[in-house]
Amino acid sequence: MLFVPTLDTSKDNNYMRILGINIPDEKRLEIGLTSLYGIGLTRSRNILKEAGIDKDLKAKDLNTEQENAIRKIVETMLVEGSLKRDIASNVKRLKDIKSYRGLRHMRRLPTKGQRTKTNSRTIRGNVRVTMGSGRRKAEKT
Repeated sequence: MLFVPTLDTSKDNNYMRILGINIPDEKRLEIGLTSLYGIGLTRSRNILKEAGIDKDLKAKDLNTEQENAIRKIVETMLVEGSLKRDIASNVKRLKDIKSYRGLRHMRRLPTKGQRTKTNSRTIRGNVRVTMGSGRRKAEKT
């Protein structure tokens, strides 16, 4: 017997979208807005306070007027693609002028003074270059 999945058309597919990103319907608005790059919890609370919307509401409970108020405030901020471009241009400028931080970016090392003898796995990747890390014990036969 062949199973054919059916599409659930009973739900209303009007997701709240800001700058091309879907805001989760089932989460509270203050948490849902953090799905946008550049908006954290504090910034989302400020947006909702400025729009005059309760932070405990869910995205599915908003009317179009409230959605547009949030959208208008967010579009004035530096978020998503424009923020990523801005950060990338700042890093490129540091690399071009050959500043210390720029050189650290080029070498893919931590830029803010962290130790590198141990614990710089995030920026370098999980690369172990110690004496015992790559060796295997010889099997006795």
